[in-house]
Amino acid sequence: MVAVGYTLMCEQAGPKQLVDNAMRAEQAGFDLAVVSDHYYPWLDTQGHSPYAWSVLGAAAYATSRIGLMSFVTCPTRRYHPAVVAQKAATVGLLSDGRFTLGLGAGENLNEHVVGAWPHVQQRHDMLEEALQIIQPLLDGQTLTYSGEYFEVPEAYLWDRPENGVPIAVAASGPSSCELAGEYADGVIAVEPDHRVLELFDEAGGAGKPRYGQVAICYGPDEEECRKIVYDQWRWFGLGWKVNAELPGPDSFASATQFVRPEDVAQAVPCGPDVEKHVAAFQKFVDAGYTHVAVVQVGGDRQPDFLDWAQHELLPRLRS
Repeated sequence: MVAVGYTLMCEQAGPKQLVDNAMRAEQAGFDLAVVSDHYYPWLDTQGHSPYAWSVLGAAAYATSRIGLMSFVTCPTRRYHPAVVAQKAATVGLLSDGRFTLGLGAGENLNEHVVGAWPHVQQRHDMLEEALQIIQPLLDGQTLTYSGEYFEVPEAYLWDRPENGVPIAVAASGPSSCELAGEYADGVIAVEPDHRVLELFDEAGGAGKPRYGQVAICYGPDEEECRKIVYDQWRWFGLGWKVNAELPGPDSFASATQFVRPEDVAQAVPCGPDVEKHVAAFQKFVDAGYTHVAVVQVGGDRQPDFLDWAQHELLPRLRS
C-alpha cells in the first residue's frame, strides 16, 4: 500500500496555520506530512515563508502518529551540515522517531540570502560533502572533517534518536541519483518519472523508499480552482533547471508572464471531481513511488480540503 502524504506548504501559509493543518491531517488519516523549507515564496501571491524547522518542531510535539519530513532542506548554504544534523536529531526525538530528513541541492530563491549561488556541479559536490558530515553524526559518531567546502573540527550530537534519522535525497538526473543511491535511505522526486527511480536503483537504491509529490486544487468551483492555480502555481511548469536558478519572486513572475491559465490547468487537476485527483496521484503509484504527498494549492483552501480528503479522497486512494 502506498503511503499518502499531505504537504505543509510553507510558501502559502503562516506557522500557526501549518501546525494546525498538520494536526488536522493526522486526524484525517494521512500517513505523512512533508514540510517545504523556503526563505521566499515562489510568487508574491503565495504570501508566506515561515521557518520550516520551527514548524516541524511544533508539529512533532502537537501530533502523535503522522510521519514528518523536510521536503526538502538544502544543507549547504543557509545551514551548515553539522547544524542540519543537530536539527534533524532534535525533531527525530520530539517526534518519537517519526521524522525523515529530506535533503537536496537547493534553489537560488532561498539560498542567495547568505551569498552567491554556486554552479550546479559545485552544488552537487557541496551536497556530497554535507552528506558525509550529516550521516555519521546522526549515526552517533564523533566527527572531524576537512573538505573543500566544509570544516568540522569536532562535532558530536548529544541528543539524537537511538536508531538515527533516515535520510532521503532529492534527485532528478544521474548525478543526484548517484548521491541518493550511495548516501541516502530513500529518494525524492516531484515528477512521476520511472527513469529517476531506475537510476536510483542502479546507484544502490533498490528496495528503498521513494517519495513523490503531486499538486492538486480541490474546490466546488472548477473555474475558481483554475484561477488559484494560475495565480499561485504557474511557476512549477518552468522545470527544476530554471526553478533552481531564479533569485526571487519577481523573477518567477517575469519568467511566467506568458504562461496561460489553460497551460497550468492541464498540469494540475482542479475542481470537485475526486477521480481527476486520484488519476494524478496514480501516475506516481504506477511509476513506482512508495510515498506520495498531495499539495493542495491555495493556503486558505486547506480546511475544506482536509475535510474532503478525510471523507472522499483518502478512502478512494486506499480502495
